[in-house]
This record gives sequence, C-alpha cells and structure tokens, in this order.
Amino acid sequence: MPEVFHIVPASGRAMGYFTLFAVLMLGMAAMFGYFALASRSAQFELSANGLAIRSAVYGRTLAASALLPEQATVVDLRSDRELQPTLRTNGIGMPGYAAGWFRLRKGEKALLFVTDPSRVVYLPTREGYSVLLSVTEPERFIEALKAAPR
Repeated sequence: MPEVFHIVPASGRAMGYFTLFAVLMLGMAAMFGYFALASRSAQFELSANGLAIRSAVYGRTLAASALLPEQATVVDLRSDRELQPTLRTNGIGMPGYAAGWFRLRKGEKALLFVTDPSRVVYLPTREGYSVLLSVTEPERFIEALKAAPR
C-alpha cells in the first residue's frame, strides 16, 4: 500500500503574492476592456465651434480657428510613409487601435484616433500638431469641415 505525503502549506506571504497577482491581472483585464470599448465608441462632432472629439480617453475640443480644413486630406497610412505613427508618446497603441499622442515618421506631433489605417483623415491644426481620425465617411467629413462656418 503506497504511503502519501503532503506538501508543507505555503506561507501567508506566498498567498499574498498570489492574491496581488490575481488582482493586478483583473485590473489589467478591466483596463483592456475599457480600451476596447473606447475603440468602438469615439465620435467626432463638427460644429461652428470647431471639432469635438468625444472619446473615453484623449477626447478634446479644438476651436474652429485652430483647424486648417483646406489642408485636410484622406490618407492611407499603409502606403503614406511620412504620416505613419512611429513613436507613441502618450497613448494606446494596439493592433487595430491607436489613440493618443504620437510622433509621425516626418517628425510631426499628432493626436490619433485610428482604427482603420487604410482611410484616415489627416487634419493639420494651428496648435503645432495634426489630428488623424478614422471616420466612417472621410470624404464627407472633410466636405463638412470645409463648409463649417468660421
């Protein structure tokens, strides 16, 4: 008949580390869930006041006087190398979602809300940075931007 021996139970300190690790993992899961929600719920509102970026993170309002709509274009970040984000300075950068502050390959500072790099609105501002947005209808967005009263 086999004789069975048991391990000495882990100390309370080890259990504390396991608990801390579990809490941190749950916190990270909640944070990534929040980012996933933010990647699907951002809105870009044009009005006479300017551009309001409504997002769970990095949202802001840009005054109409700060925008340069005549320089706005639709770009494909997969092929337009100069406008590709290369350095994340304060933002979220995951496959399929980039939001926050980045440096572009050409050295320019940019605020990104990009989910589809193939059709992005590139909008320079007078504030020393550009805005790159994934909008459902980029050409119509630029038309509305140019038609907005200043």
